[in-house]
Amino acid sequence: MNSRRNFIRLAGTGLIAAGMTPINFSQQTQKKQVTKAAKTPDLFGLGMAGYTFAQVPLEKAIEIMKRVNVTNLSLKDVYLPLNSNQETITSVINKFKEAGITVYTVGVIYMKSEQAVDQAFEYTKMVGVKMMVGAPNYELLPYVEKKVKEYDIKVAIHNHGPDNPLFPNATDIWNHIKDLDPRIGICLDIGHTVRDGEDPSLDAERYAKRLFDVHIKDVTDASKAGRTVEMGRGVIDIHKFITTLRKIKYSGMCSLEFEKDMKDPLAGIAESIGYWRGVLSV
Repeated sequence: MNSRRNFIRLAGTGLIAAGMTPINFSQQTQKKQVTKAAKTPDLFGLGMAGYTFAQVPLEKAIEIMKRVNVTNLSLKDVYLPLNSNQETITSVINKFKEAGITVYTVGVIYMKSEQAVDQAFEYTKMVGVKMMVGAPNYELLPYVEKKVKEYDIKVAIHNHGPDNPLFPNATDIWNHIKDLDPRIGICLDIGHTVRDGEDPSLDAERYAKRLFDVHIKDVTDASKAGRTVEMGRGVIDIHKFITTLRKIKYSGMCSLEFEKDMKDPLAGIAESIGYWRGVLSV
């Protein structure tokens, strides 16, 4: 019962931060939380991971982001194919800019050949960002390192849990990149981390110096069977993870990747963002 009460309290707090006001939430409580947040600002930001919008039109994605007041986006190629020319790229990026949304990175980009690596770096350059979230084949890492040095673009390698033998967890990523250029790092997907039997808080602390990006979510079970659920309804200890990010002074983005109800994700996104903001405020 206590955990349920805590969930309702935290979700309510977060919904206020998302621009939605729960019933019977006093102005005094709101004032205290705003004051507390102002005293201890977090170094990390909040964003959306583009795969969340894989089944909705671009205009709908913008509308959803505005509704929940999130202004940072990791852009997936669903709206901007990797073979896009500069004119197309500029047009799409401008649509987000006009809505007050900053595209801070691109990806996840899969790279299975040197040609695909070339394309990924040129694409990232044309978008105008200094980091991509990627998943190159293991044997391509030396070539990726060469391109990192040539373009001065960071690569945050994304873990994909037990479903994919390519970079299943952060430790696997670390073991493959620890001796490479320090601009090659990790995009830690906390849902896939838990589904692979690992603790995202421990991984964030172990590999803090190479932690470039984070995909946040919640899952139903700490196993391969785990599936995305609204944040706060699953098994991930979000409070512990946020505490760890503060401890290591993480200064990148935490982007929600909501892989549920993908044709109509607003309600789940709003609940998840509200819960995250609620935990941030306590």
